[in-house]
Amino acid sequence: MTIPTPDSKSFDTLALSAASRENLRRLGYIEMTAIQAASLPTALQGRDLIAQAKTGSGKTASFALPLLARLDVRRFAVQALVLCPTRELAEQVTTEIRRLARAEDNVKVVTLAGGVPLRGQTTSLEHGAHVAVGTPGRVLDHLERGHLVLDALATLVLDEADRMLDMGFFDDIAQVARQCPAVRQTLLFSATYPEGIARLARQFLRDQIG
Repeated sequence: MTIPTPDSKSFDTLALSAASRENLRRLGYIEMTAIQAASLPTALQGRDLIAQAKTGSGKTASFALPLLARLDVRRFAVQALVLCPTRELAEQVTTEIRRLARAEDNVKVVTLAGGVPLRGQTTSLEHGAHVAVGTPGRVLDHLERGHLVLDALATLVLDEADRMLDMGFFDDIAQVARQCPAVRQTLLFSATYPEGIARLARQFLRDQIG
C-alpha cells in the first residue's frame, strides 16, 4: 500500500460530504495520519481492505468514515458491524464513531460486549441501530438469540484482528461473517500478520487491497 505524499494528506481531498469535512475540522482532524492517508481513499470507494495499523495510529477514523458514508440514516437497521477483541476497545470505538457521526442526524451506535447484561443491548437493538460495535462472542450470542439481524449490513470491520485471533476468536469471527450478506465491504485492520490473518482474508475479503 503506497502512502500518499504529504500534500495529499488533507481530509478535503477525500470523497466526503461537506458536513463530514466540517465536523472533522471541529474535532481537530487537520491532516490524515499515515494509515488514514493510505486506506481512506480505497475504503471510501467501497473496496475491501487489509491494513497494518496499531492502536493510536488513527485507524478508527480509517474505517469509521467509510462505514458512515455508506449508511442510510432513514433505515433503522444495522448496516455496519465492527468486531473488536475487548469490551474496552469496543467502547472506545463506539465513542469515536459517535463523534465522527455528528455530521449526520440521528446515527445510532450500540456496543455489544460482554461484562454487562444482555437486556440493555437488546433494547437498543429493538429501538433501531445503524452501527453495532462489539466483541465476537457477544455479537454471536445476539445473533443466535435473534436480537441482531444483519440482512441490511453493508460494512464489516475486523479491528485488531490479530488480537482477536490470539484470544481464540477465529471460529466466532467466521460464524459472524457467514451471517453477513455476501455483497458487502470488509475492512480488516491488524498490527501483525500471523497465518490466521491470511486465512481470514482468503475467506472473507473479496477484492482486498493491502
